[in-house]
Amino acid sequence: MLLNDINFFSYLNNLKCFEKYPHVAVGVSGGPDSIALVYLINKWIKSKQGKLSALIFDHKIRNNSEKESYYVRDILRDLNINPRILKIKKNTLIKKNMEHARNNRFDGIITFCKKNYIHHLFLGHHFDDNLETYLIRKINGSNFEGLGSMEEITYFKKIQILRPFIKIKKKSILSFNKKNKLIFVNDPSNKDVNYTRVKVRNFLQNNKYKKLIKNDFMNLKKEMPYYRYMIWKCLIDTVAEIKPKSIKIKRNTLLKFDDLIIEKIILLCLKFFSDNKYKARSSKIKLFISEMKKSSFKIFNLTGVSIKKNDDLLTFFQK
Repeated sequence: MLLNDINFFSYLNNLKCFEKYPHVAVGVSGGPDSIALVYLINKWIKSKQGKLSALIFDHKIRNNSEKESYYVRDILRDLNINPRILKIKKNTLIKKNMEHARNNRFDGIITFCKKNYIHHLFLGHHFDDNLETYLIRKINGSNFEGLGSMEEITYFKKIQILRPFIKIKKKSILSFNKKNKLIFVNDPSNKDVNYTRVKVRNFLQNNKYKKLIKNDFMNLKKEMPYYRYMIWKCLIDTVAEIKPKSIKIKRNTLLKFDDLIIEKIILLCLKFFSDNKYKARSSKIKLFISEMKKSSFKIFNLTGVSIKKNDDLLTFFQK
């Protein structure tokens, strides 16, 4: 999709997922992607007579992060957007690296949305970001589902996370910014080769390699619906009973599947009880599968969910 006002507004209006006078939030880092996004969302929300919360997060990772936050605030004010700067508490500051900075920022913005009853959060991730994520996860040996990378629409703690740029290339965003004379910030960490993502980004500057990775990624995305259908069908075949606070699945039916399929079924059952973005570790699930296969197995705990054996049934529940 070529990025312009008409295409963007048409995309949002076709989603049919917003209330009559929506209150939405946009995470604004100050980079070209988030500035283009908040600029467009501001115009769209006015047409809906809704409300926009433009959220800048002071991550405290760099010494001048506060100064950067104020600079981004001034950019937004010049666009007639009233921003809000969120600051991380020093006692909750996690490790000082790029990954943890992103986690701090996401958690801080989600917390603000929950407290202010905002149900829609927009983030500026684009196609090139997703390609980088795909390659990083492939290098790290991620499973098939993990390789699917970021989705256009997901849900976390009952908040809808929207990434409307996820199919748009960075080049198109930069062209849009230039046409609309939008000022943005270049994050200095984007040039620090000590970070894995920066190394991957530099690698993808080679058009030959980028084309190969892109084709690989797009083929996987085409296969993803079939994979998910298979997993859900396997889950349905194993389910014996579902109640608001428990799930019972047929152990003997579950054991007929390969361990990789069993792991996915377990993850879906766990997700029934929690929308925590931090999933149970694969190693812990594999340990559970090993124990569950033993005739002596009685009970196991995974991320706060108890799994108890009763005859041929495995009951998932929270106390």
